Amino acid sequence: MWIYTPPAPQSGWKRWGRHLVLFLLTVASVFVTGGLTGVVVPSGETFLALDVGAGVRLAAGLLGILFAHEMGHYLACRYYRVDATLPFFLPAPFLSMVGTLGAFIRIRAPIPHRRALFDIGVAGPLAGFAVCLPVLWFGLKEARVLSLEPEAGGIFLGEPLLFQWVAHLIHGPLPEETTLTLGPLGLAAWFGLFVTALNLMPIGQLDGGHITYALLRKRAQRISRIGSWVCVGLVSVSYTHLTLPTS
Repeated sequence: MWIYTPPAPQSGWKRWGRHLVLFLLTVASVFVTGGLTGVVVPSGETFLALDVGAGVRLAAGLLGILFAHEMGHYLACRYYRVDATLPFFLPAPFLSMVGTLGAFIRIRAPIPHRRALFDIGVAGPLAGFAVCLPVLWFGLKEARVLSLEPEAGGIFLGEPLLFQWVAHLIHGPLPEETTLTLGPLGLAAWFGLFVTALNLMPIGQLDGGHITYALLRKRAQRISRIGSWVCVGLVSVSYTHLTLPTS
């Protein structure tokens, strides 16, 4: 995602300091969110523990995808000599199941022409998707096939088509009454695909909205309205065989 704002004089802190601090806070937030797990001791009590490996995998996978997405926009802006900021990352400890609300850059100069608008808009999703593919592969390699027990806990997620194809390629057809339990990399890939798909919706200030305006300027507003209502309808549709780990 990117937002246009007028240019203003900047100090060195605004050029890179805030971006670095927000990025480090987001790394910590995603790491802790991915690493926290409940441990049951012999006495039956449950304590919170930090799984360093899980936290590192979630942070590396998810932030790698988000960083590639935003740098795709940024480098396209540099190519067309459009003034833009470095990415702003948004930490969200305990408010998001992955520890972040995403990232964005600010466009501080007008887009010179429709080709530049298209290229800047599409560069982010393409770059993020390219990084998401290996994260998805390794994430589904670490996923476990478990039986669906009536008392099983966890959070069930919808199945993107790409998840289904790669899961079938790695694990083959799943037996009846079974599901894939995702690890940190699988969760990172799922949210990476979600963010990419969400940004490609042909709506308003999303990347897809900018791409649609660059291609179909006169029809972009109508398409945006239709797309908004379609998204509202899709919210009520879900089907799942994927779940997060319960311990």
